[in-house]
Amino acid sequence: MKRLKTLFRSMEEKTETYRVLYDAPIVIQPPTEEAPYGDNDAAFYRYDTAFVIESPPKNAQDRPVVLIRIPAERIDPALAAEPGGSADDGNGELPDALTEHLRDAAADFCLRAFAGQIDALNEVLYNRSRPDRESGKYYLYRPGGEILRRNMAFFAVCPQRDYDYLTGIMVQLWDPEERPCPPKLCLCFRLEVQLPLRKLKKAMTMMTSDLPDAVDAFAASLDRRALRETLALAEKQFRMRQAIRSSPWCAFVANGSILPRAKDGVSPLDGAVLFQSTPEDEIELCGVRGMGIPRGVTVITGGGYSGKSTLLDAVAAGIYDHRAGDGRELVLTDETAVSIAAEDGRAVSRLNIGPFLKSLPGGHSPADFTTAHASGSTSQAAGIMEAVSAGSRLLLIDEDRSATNFMIRDAKMKALIKKEPITPFTDRVRELAERGVSTILVIGGSGEYLGPADRVYLMDDYRISDATARAKEIWLSSGGETETPPPCDWEVRRTLTGEGFSSYPEASGTERLEANDMGFLLIGSERIDLRGIFSLMTEAQRTAAAFILRTVMVSHRPGPVDLAAEFDAVYERIRREGVHAVYTSFFTTMRLPMELPRRIDLEAAVSRMRRQRWR
Repeated sequence: MKRLKTLFRSMEEKTETYRVLYDAPIVIQPPTEEAPYGDNDAAFYRYDTAFVIESPPKNAQDRPVVLIRIPAERIDPALAAEPGGSADDGNGELPDALTEHLRDAAADFCLRAFAGQIDALNEVLYNRSRPDRESGKYYLYRPGGEILRRNMAFFAVCPQRDYDYLTGIMVQLWDPEERPCPPKLCLCFRLEVQLPLRKLKKAMTMMTSDLPDAVDAFAASLDRRALRETLALAEKQFRMRQAIRSSPWCAFVANGSILPRAKDGVSPLDGAVLFQSTPEDEIELCGVRGMGIPRGVTVITGGGYSGKSTLLDAVAAGIYDHRAGDGRELVLTDETAVSIAAEDGRAVSRLNIGPFLKSLPGGHSPADFTTAHASGSTSQAAGIMEAVSAGSRLLLIDEDRSATNFMIRDAKMKALIKKEPITPFTDRVRELAERGVSTILVIGGSGEYLGPADRVYLMDDYRISDATARAKEIWLSSGGETETPPPCDWEVRRTLTGEGFSSYPEASGTERLEANDMGFLLIGSERIDLRGIFSLMTEAQRTAAAFILRTVMVSHRPGPVDLAAEFDAVYERIRREGVHAVYTSFFTTMRLPMELPRRIDLEAAVSRMRRQRWR
């Protein structure tokens, strides 16, 4: 920190760029008799904790990004242990995967704990009569209930200090043979610091004293018992997900879960009815009792405000782990689940929607469907075909967000309309189940799904009961079986040509990348509507999706795009280097926080591009 103070003191009092912080000059005295030499090193140390100053976007030079690297042994020695290598642990997963999972959970816990220290710093800085740019502020990312891989809090193997401080910006390098300093696993926080305008002494105090003090206080006060409880929960979630993958269930909801959300949409609702499984489907999974939702076709029904959509929303959120106290931490869902809804006006290109459309005007083939403005029914058909093609094993559908003519057509309308090109989903849902793609539907206004359903659950005042037997009686009494169409071709055969697949707009030499608050991603000449991809739950996930797509566009060679291979490469790089590996500060409107999205959601984003050509 003394070298950082020297750099601050070398600046002009009214500087607004802080350029010297990012240049970070250093003079190194080798351990031998060689002459000192100059270099650049943006890592500044307080004992064994590094504070690395990263360059912000060019329009925010007074808002440096600080990467804090705390040796994991200071947090919990167990976290610093090496992964178990490549041997299988007996449950079909490698120890490395469990280790990464536990470190993600630990980083999430520590990020939430560190927030208290940052709040205390900001409380001292706050002046309601002055903007942050004049008063100074620390910006630390605040996560929701989900536990995701982030660029703002993570574990990574990092280099360590290998010198003694001398004076000014001069240091004495250690002899590596006498004092080796191998890299260590570190807990890393990344945050932004708004330096106060024309207050150099205050800025220096914020960076060289207040922030390091907050890190020391965090490490000293960390509740390690709660951390170990978090790790135990994370391992339980990991084991339960393993069990679900090879089980007859597509989702699990633990007894005692709190499913309704408070007004903020994140916190559990105080006084909510706790979930209790139906006796018929209560199971024990890794020592936890709750309801296993079986694979196949499941209908959740009930009157208005009965809790049926709340249950489906909780199941949809169960693709991600949640923190302790969220209320849904033991609601776990097949990670390939996709929420499907009508998206009027979305683009569809060269897609087979033949299972749901018999014919098109003008003799065009529904096996090669293209439109710039899909209807509710064709957009929902496209969403299902894309999800199935991408490997989804579970579809989640709420009739309130669906196109009615796509979901159902009762016997009376079938008798009246003889030439209907749309094959409703009710006629295909069993065929999908037989192909290994389950469906959970929330239905309140039609009994057409009572027939094909394997299970029918009735919600009443947020309490669930098994109504399958009664539903089948009603179904049979109303006429029973209906005619179903013959099996169809579910394959999607198309390739992205690569023409115009670029982050550069047409006739422009500058890249374009922006993820706006309205749910649109602007990249190159494309404007992608992400609002229908419900599992991109956070702005940080949408930001990461933007940078991943940009990375694929920049790295792929001319010719057809092998999306599977391109995403494999990027996700492997992220696994090795972290989510921040795809970030660049070049794009001044892009925010820093990123949370890793699923590959299946990135494929859905590519399918919504309007200007791309497929064959």
